[in-house]
Amino acid sequence: MSDIAYEQPTKSGHKRIAELWEKYVAGEEAFPDETPEGVRAEIFESWRRCKELKVSPFEVVNTILADDDLERMLADNDVLVKTAHSYLENLYTFLKGSHFVIALTERSGYVLDIVGLQGMIGERAKKSALVLGCGRSEAYAGTCGMGTCLALERPIQIWGVEHYIEPHHGYVCSAAPIRSKDGDIIACIGVIGPQDNATVHTLAMICAAADGIEKELKMRLAYDEIRILNDKLLSTLQSLSQGIVMIDNDGIVTQSNGNACNVLKLPNGDITGSNIKDLLDFSSSTFDIFSLNRNIWHKEMRVTNAMGIPLHLSISSSILKDENGGKISTLLVMEKRTRFNKAATKVSGFTAKYNFDEIIGRSEAINEIKQLGMLAAHSDSNVIILGESGTGKELLAQSIHNASTRHDGPFIAINCGSLPRSLVESELFGYEPGSFTGSNKDGYPGKFELADGGTLFLDEIGDMPIDIQATLLRAIQTKEILRIGGKMPKHVDVRIIAATNVNLAEHIENKRFRKDLYYRLKVLTFYMPPLRSRREDILPLLENFIEAYNRRMNLDVKGFTPAAMRHIMEFDWPGNVRELENMVERAMNLASGEYLTERELDPEMFAAGAAGDANRCPPVNARAQEHAHTPFAFSETERSAPTANNLEEGAIRRALSEVRGNVTKAANIAGMPKRTLYRRIKQYKINLSEFRAGSIC
Repeated sequence: MSDIAYEQPTKSGHKRIAELWEKYVAGEEAFPDETPEGVRAEIFESWRRCKELKVSPFEVVNTILADDDLERMLADNDVLVKTAHSYLENLYTFLKGSHFVIALTERSGYVLDIVGLQGMIGERAKKSALVLGCGRSEAYAGTCGMGTCLALERPIQIWGVEHYIEPHHGYVCSAAPIRSKDGDIIACIGVIGPQDNATVHTLAMICAAADGIEKELKMRLAYDEIRILNDKLLSTLQSLSQGIVMIDNDGIVTQSNGNACNVLKLPNGDITGSNIKDLLDFSSSTFDIFSLNRNIWHKEMRVTNAMGIPLHLSISSSILKDENGGKISTLLVMEKRTRFNKAATKVSGFTAKYNFDEIIGRSEAINEIKQLGMLAAHSDSNVIILGESGTGKELLAQSIHNASTRHDGPFIAINCGSLPRSLVESELFGYEPGSFTGSNKDGYPGKFELADGGTLFLDEIGDMPIDIQATLLRAIQTKEILRIGGKMPKHVDVRIIAATNVNLAEHIENKRFRKDLYYRLKVLTFYMPPLRSRREDILPLLENFIEAYNRRMNLDVKGFTPAAMRHIMEFDWPGNVRELENMVERAMNLASGEYLTERELDPEMFAAGAAGDANRCPPVNARAQEHAHTPFAFSETERSAPTANNLEEGAIRRALSEVRGNVTKAANIAGMPKRTLYRRIKQYKINLSEFRAGSIC
């Protein structure tokens, strides 16, 4: 307080200040730039400001806010007024009877609150317009406690003749600013009263009151921030689908969200104050939540609630500690294990990517498969897909899943033939913690659990060990699974789609596949035909693969040469669609131009072709070689042709047209033996006379 304390001027000091004031306001004497002796520098500077503002030194000019403006200003400063009022009341108890008035202004000087307007001082205050909404900045009230305090932004005490306006010369005014948490001036508190009754201690009391108001405002602001943060946190907790429960060290629930009862299958109500041990029976749990001293994530827990209902939960916990590291409470996040499994499978990528539009082909067999697949999607019945490797069995399975009501659920695929015999059962059904040496200490959910609410695709089911087939049959029949080492069966809602490339009838006859499992799976049966039996699908498949690899490899390949296409169309494709795609990828990696030629094809195709047709031979002359590499792009007619044979027929017709029906020359151009060309002419019912008309023999 030493920097703001100020001794009351002596009588001679008052006289000197009064003389200087009279000369200054009268303008009788030119005052130097420096402060004249006998008056404080801050007072003289305030006089200068008042003169520049053209404040009348002889009368109080009343300025009072309109009622609407005052009401708006009071609303904007509601927290300030409510906080400060009790301090004004408390301060007035020390000044009561001394004819002092205490006022609160906002940052621009308008009065927001007044205490002490009783008796004589109240009458005087009214005469000087000291009322709610009046302005007490230097622009209106001249040099005064509150106005000059706001101008200087520090505490000050103005005595008698130090006031710029003469009617205020009989008063003393002490004022101190109120600051925000950022240090900005937001208000001012002042005490006004008769000069004869004042002491220098008044300013100290004002400063103490201002400091108290500042601290309480900061506390209120901090409290409001905490309250808002807490409201947001509570809203967030209430919106979560998981059950949130906070317990103290004795297990008493101190807080919970609305979903806690839903997850724990308890009657809806407030469980705050209940002991968690009365809500849940943890005797069958594999770990003790009460002895936790570290955070855990997604621990599997089996408990029974107070209603006797068994629960399969995924629990995470966060330990709250005091400043000394002691545990004070535990936050439990609980969700149904089925829901957690669904979320986990999505995050892990266990989703179906393909749909029926991505099954490429225009053959009757493919169109029928798509139509039947859409019908199967509307059912929950088991499906088995038969066919050679590479025909697209999983593509069909994913398409059925994505068109079904289970499309939002997981699609879990497991290759029954690729797993070691010892792992098949644990992969399908999972295991409990500590079931066998080397097992995960937290247990492991099997594919049936992960597929709950979705589809389980059992690929290569014909290679599943015969002893596991019995367990699989029971799970499919009862829709219940039992983990290895488990005691309680678990219900699962899973649709089964199986696939195999083996002859199951032979496997059944050889006792390698259970007949009852076969008939359980064989509700809806699909057969994916090999590519060699639907050659009309080769052309659209090629178009699709070329377009896809053009995008992926940033190429602009337009198609195959006729000679290359002949090899493609005549090859048997034992690897089916997968082999065809691999061939396109290989060719485009080796591509040197816009059209893919025989050079980019797999040499095995030629070896296989030679073995199948001893009469087949490459072009033998320059003209034949030239035409063998004439670029061939898919024409609109050929794109829409019902059969891929139109492709070869078109090439033969072009060759015959060029040589006017000469079969020998046309065979050289087409790059095929003459005998083969005659067979093709007969097959396609080509009339040679059409090309020979008008020719000179």
